[in-house]
Amino acid sequence: MAHPTPSAVLELLKPITWFPPMWAFGCGVVSSGLPLQERWLFIIAGVVLAGPLVCATSQAVNDWFDRHVDAINEPQRPIPSGRIPGRWGLYIAIIWTLLSLLLAAVLGPLVLAAAVLGLVLAWLYSAPPLRLKQNGWWGNSAVALCYEGLPWVTGAAVMIAGATMVDWRIMLIAFLYSAGAHGIMTLNDFKSVEGDRRMGVGSLPVRLGVERAGLVACVVMAVPQVVVVILLFAWGRPIHAAAVMLSLLTQLVLMARLLRQPRELAPWYNATGVSLYVTGMMITAFALRPVVTAEGVMG
Repeated sequence: MAHPTPSAVLELLKPITWFPPMWAFGCGVVSSGLPLQERWLFIIAGVVLAGPLVCATSQAVNDWFDRHVDAINEPQRPIPSGRIPGRWGLYIAIIWTLLSLLLAAVLGPLVLAAAVLGLVLAWLYSAPPLRLKQNGWWGNSAVALCYEGLPWVTGAAVMIAGATMVDWRIMLIAFLYSAGAHGIMTLNDFKSVEGDRRMGVGSLPVRLGVERAGLVACVVMAVPQVVVVILLFAWGRPIHAAAVMLSLLTQLVLMARLLRQPRELAPWYNATGVSLYVTGMMITAFALRPVVTAEGVMG
């Protein structure tokens, strides 16, 4: 039986996609407000869990169940090209799922719960019978939650070491940035419109058309950030709120250009507007850092 090469396995796991959940995990760590030096080993383990394990698992699962679509859109990928032979794509997805669960269990019950939810969504996104990606609304919601909200909450959970529940403000902010990331996922769908149409994948660019999907993506990215700005002002963090607002205003300028040619300019916006989006995430994480008191409440 043929075996894949390490380079093909690494390509299947797509290290370039690990950054968003690792960054969101870092936001969760920062937002907890707890000293980093006391939990540094757990932080490193959490980063590995968020990126090289859970996110990598989702990439392997997606490529296995998308191998027929990829044969049309991107035939050079490891599975359709034959560099991951036989059923090795499925085997790797299963192995990485088990490794993810093992490390998550070591990091505590809250982390394990978040990892289980993320892994379940990763399989439901790509695998039949549900195959959430068939519907751009549901599929993008699942990916956005796994890329932003769950890693953010996981980072905070690693820091509190299971002593209590994650602060509700952290949970709320993580949810808002997950909601905004739904728009980012829509932009990523522009590159595979032809293959999605032929294979019956109902991404938003297929369902709504490219122009309308671009507009929806921009609105979905912007509205949660408006709510974040309002909340930061309400929580007495005006400097952080102003910084996030400036980031959002810059994004709006970039969005105006994006909407002229959403399909062609989506990669450009991912490199510019999305960078501002994730910068706002970290600014918000610092804004959430509590002034630690005996009760552990936000000051």
